[in-house]
Amino acid sequence: MSLEKLKLYGCKVSYFTGKLEVYLRYKGLPYDLISALPEDLLERSGAAQMPALELPDGRWLTDSTPIIAWLEQQHPSYPVMPTNPVMKSLSLLIEDYADEWLWRPAMHYRWSFAADRELLSRKLSDELLQDKWWPGFVKRMAIRHRQHGVFVKGDGITNASAIHAEKSYHDALDCLSALLEKRPFLMGDRPSLVDIALMGPMFRHFSHEPTPAAIMQERAPAVWAWVARMWDAKGENYTDKELLSEPDEAMMTLLEVIGRNHLDYCNQNAAAFATGKRTFDATIEGVVYPAAVVSRYRIWCMEQLRSDFKSLNDADQAQLEKILKQSNCWDGLWQRQEVLSNFDLDGKVPFATGLEVVTEAVT
Repeated sequence: MSLEKLKLYGCKVSYFTGKLEVYLRYKGLPYDLISALPEDLLERSGAAQMPALELPDGRWLTDSTPIIAWLEQQHPSYPVMPTNPVMKSLSLLIEDYADEWLWRPAMHYRWSFAADRELLSRKLSDELLQDKWWPGFVKRMAIRHRQHGVFVKGDGITNASAIHAEKSYHDALDCLSALLEKRPFLMGDRPSLVDIALMGPMFRHFSHEPTPAAIMQERAPAVWAWVARMWDAKGENYTDKELLSEPDEAMMTLLEVIGRNHLDYCNQNAAAFATGKRTFDATIEGVVYPAAVVSRYRIWCMEQLRSDFKSLNDADQAQLEKILKQSNCWDGLWQRQEVLSNFDLDGKVPFATGLEVVTEAVT
């Protein structure tokens, strides 16, 4: 059965475009990558961000996480979601870490190091600003200034916190290396949502850019090989392969890293949001990330994780709670006061329009 091609509006160096491409390739869903973003992207898709996915019937989707969840329902062959409810919940938590925490070191390596920012500003200029008449050096300079200001300085990266951001990358490499010691993919003998999610930072950022790629090759060659294996993976080749039925020691270590970094940050972000702040000083493992921008989207992500937990039956909730407490993730998921994100109140994601990630909190 032939499928009509999807139109994927994105960029060849984009974190989430790469994540979604890996998923589409694995599922065997044909697509065209279109780098020339339409000027009315906000009007069409509801968000001026990449990637945006246009369906053959003209509908538009944004946000890689709910896009993948929706596509899984429409195309159940070669599923990436574990059938075990507890492992599915843990996969969603790891996906949130990959999307929202590893974004920080990925942007730091891209825009704080000379070789990386020179290379990427040229690539972005060539891909996205072809129709601009400005001189090339002006386009590249504008890109570097904008990206560093928004995604590095705006996320609390300073000379002091940069060391911790780099440690976050090293920790991720060590965790993934341990997961890959006994199996070809992170959760078993076939790719899963965890692999797809972690390809976001590991593919188009860490494995492609000079500084983090050199670290990956030296520190985690198994991760380097896994990146290539994931890009080449096709679901039809793994129909008889299994996933883990419970977390092993390596996965528990990864969850512990998530608890003390990502979930701690999310709670501090929520506390700042509750008081109406636009920026806050986050302290993670004793390191201060000053004047980081408050994100209500990250609160919404936490709401989704809690909602998933509440959907489980009593036995699965008890098992998941035990795992989360053993890995010091339980308090991180449930300790903060109830703060309403007011994000996607109508439940239209990934078909939503005009959702802002920063706004006043409602308690």
